[in-house]
Amino acid sequence: MNAIPTLRDGVTVLRPIRLRDARALERELIESRTWLRPWEATSPVAPMSWDTKGSIRSLLAAARSGQGLPFIIETEGRLAGQLNVSGMSYGSLASATIGYWVGERFAGRGLTPTAVALATDHVFFSVGLHRMEICIRPENAASLRVVEKLGFRYEGLRRRYIHINNDWRDHFCFALTVEEVPTGVLQRWRAGRVPAGAATVPEADLIAARRGLPLP
Repeated sequence: MNAIPTLRDGVTVLRPIRLRDARALERELIESRTWLRPWEATSPVAPMSWDTKGSIRSLLAAARSGQGLPFIIETEGRLAGQLNVSGMSYGSLASATIGYWVGERFAGRGLTPTAVALATDHVFFSVGLHRMEICIRPENAASLRVVEKLGFRYEGLRRRYIHINNDWRDHFCFALTVEEVPTGVLQRWRAGRVPAGAATVPEADLIAARRGLPLP
């Protein structure tokens, strides 16, 4: 099991998720329903039930098996959203994936890029993994700004990759390896040393995603 730490930078705090967070999470999800629904994972075979405690239990089980790190994002003592490191693998792959959301009233404050940087640095320098991946729907401008700010490198278009908002959706894939950020993601960002254009999506992929065309 990977211990789930508490990580912080300024007013942004990542702390371990707890079962008693269920009610506050449900409240934030309901208040931000319109804002979040286009990006919510759904099931291709049946409607997904709203079972926040069950979801938290699943996340904690993944943490116990060493496959995940589930966090709450907080600012100034208030629950603002979630960040989950998932698909953690070791050995020759040594990779993981990040997913996240923040409530609409907390958007635009720099919480999400800070949280992503904190989690990635922890996975690289404390857990010892080699690669972090983020996959984002082409329409999700807010999340695309996160990878642009942090300098995640664009890797490609994944067709009908995840079932989101009741259909299979294309995603753009971005990643970093530890060798690219020897001083850490957060420190590189804060120092203004993020390489320009790393997260730029090629025009061909932008057009293909908009039109649903096959890649050349």
